[in-house]
Amino acid sequence: MGVLDGRVALVTGASRGIGAVIAAEFAAAGARVAASARTLEAGANRLPGTLRDTIDGIRAAGGTAAAFAADLSVPGDRERLVEQVRERYGEVDILVNNAAVTYFTPVADFTARRFALMFEVQVTAPAHLAQLVIPGMRARGRGWILNISSVAARHPPIPPGPYAGLGGTVYGMCKAALERFSTGLAAELYADGIAVNALAPTDVVPTPGTLFHGLVTEDGPDTEPPEVMAAAALALCQAPASELTGRVAYSQELLAELAR
Repeated sequence: MGVLDGRVALVTGASRGIGAVIAAEFAAAGARVAASARTLEAGANRLPGTLRDTIDGIRAAGGTAAAFAADLSVPGDRERLVEQVRERYGEVDILVNNAAVTYFTPVADFTARRFALMFEVQVTAPAHLAQLVIPGMRARGRGWILNISSVAARHPPIPPGPYAGLGGTVYGMCKAALERFSTGLAAELYADGIAVNALAPTDVVPTPGTLFHGLVTEDGPDTEPPEVMAAAALALCQAPASELTGRVAYSQELLAELAR
């Protein structure tokens, strides 16, 4: 028996990186995983990894999963996604908001289109998806919403450090907004038994995205395997809301805390 047996987990941004590994971890724990991303087949994105890869890996390991292609910048796609998951597996028990579109550009050079797209995918979409799954969670008196964040949400030091010129201000703003949304929603849903948390990696995870943006190297000394984030995500998505909610957690610190 897995700790997530009988539960339905919707994981966005599951074609590669952290999302793909969380999807596999949840499936191994017994969940029926709805893996969502824009990239269904190879060739649709310049980065490696597809939903097909994620689903094939989960099924080869004996898990249950299905792919749901969606563009989370489009409200209609978000609504269709949740409805399709509901038709396939039933109400969503666990929502993991991991999808992101990211540009690293100084604020002075940021275009309005890119700014709007980042905020839509990283802030508006998680809030909308939460709205869509909350009624089903409330009806069952339980649920878990996990928003994937980043250390970029922290305020930078002044005078600035060496990374100040990398153009991460808008990315950090989106993640800070997501964290505040997480704690506020946790307070709103506490009485309903629905846990809401934000989780960031302690160190940068070498994913296709972070490698593409030059944030880390594959074998860099200060990196974190995606499996660490997956283990922390699993811990946050099984504990009752009365025990673990409203947290802005960091992967390694959370796992050390729970191991005590």
